[in-house]
Formats: sequence, structure tokens, C-alpha cells
Amino acid sequence: MKVLMLNGSPKAQGNTARALHEMESIFAQESIEVEIVHVGNKDIRSCIACGQCGKLGKCVFDDIVNELAAKLEAADGLVVGSPVYYASANATLVAALTRLFYSNHADLRMKVGASVVIARRGGCSATFDELNKFFTISGMPVASSQYWNSVHGGAPGEVEQDAEGMQTMRTLARNMAFLMKSIALGKEKYGLPEQEKHLWTNFIG
Repeated sequence: MKVLMLNGSPKAQGNTARALHEMESIFAQESIEVEIVHVGNKDIRSCIACGQCGKLGKCVFDDIVNELAAKLEAADGLVVGSPVYYASANATLVAALTRLFYSNHADLRMKVGASVVIARRGGCSATFDELNKFFTISGMPVASSQYWNSVHGGAPGEVEQDAEGMQTMRTLARNMAFLMKSIALGKEKYGLPEQEKHLWTNFIG
């Protein structure tokens, strides 16, 4: 099994990376392969609603987002980590996720998603909710922990002092591993749930 982890922080070895590595150690114990991709320091433009992905099967901007699409299709789970900026995720990460989820035509149903947020003090819950919406619109079960998936720290390394937060990361990884393995068994026995043709209803017109 494989988990794709996205580090949405501009800092490659900051507190977001430390939280993701805490999860990675548990995934290793569970014999789950992990690939961490650092996206928070990349030059990633936002979606321009050109609609070309519907024709091309990928985003018209051929950058790391299209690389992530292939990695996500091959993965059983996705972990998205971000620092909190003004009670929101890093804008670079949001741009990447918006294009990734919109332009990607792979079946994401039953791939397990989890978001991890890091803040000095406040804004974690709002950012946590923001990131989870990418999963819940895509048929992806969301892994939970013993608390909302957040860790507190300002200066690099301070998350180490948040014992409960780091425990939350370890618990999240164990729960996510269990969920991925359970879904794999379910798919083997029952297959994916029946999928109806999508009905598009506009509020106006």
C-alpha cells in the first residue's frame, strides 16, 4: 500500500514536515510505502477555469500538478499538510489542490484522505475544514484521530513540545492505515459502491 503526502509549507524541514514525518514513522511500522512531495515552495499558479482539462485529461499547465495526478492515482491514501495563514491553508497548496482535484479524471473514490494543520496559536479548525472539503467532494473517506488533526508550534521544531499534537499524528496514521487496509479487503470482496451518472443541477437557469 502507498500513501502520498503533500508538504504545503514553504519550509522543507519546518513544523509541517515534522508532523508528516511523525505519521510516516507509523506508516513504516504498518508496512505502508510513503512518498512526501514538497509543494509549498513551488511556483504553482491557480486554476483559470479554461476547461481544457476536460479535453486533455490533465491540466493545461504542465507542471507539478500533473505529476501529482499520476502519483495520487497510484496511491491508496493522501495526506495534505499545511501551516495556517490567516485561518487558511497556504495559498500555493490550495492552488495545487484546486487544479489537481478538478483536472484529475482518475477515480478517487475510497482513497483515504487526511489533512494535517500546524499553527502557532489559532486558525487550525478553519484550515482543517477547508482542506477536508477536497476529500469529501471526491468520494474519499476521511481519516480521523483522537482530536482534530492539528499540532501547535511557531519556530521550527516547536511542534516537538506539543505532546498531544504529535500523539494525534501517530493515532491518525494508525487509523488511516487500518482504514486503507479495511477498504482494500472490502474492494476485493465487494468492489466499489455502485456509481450513478452525475446529475448536474444549477441554481439559476
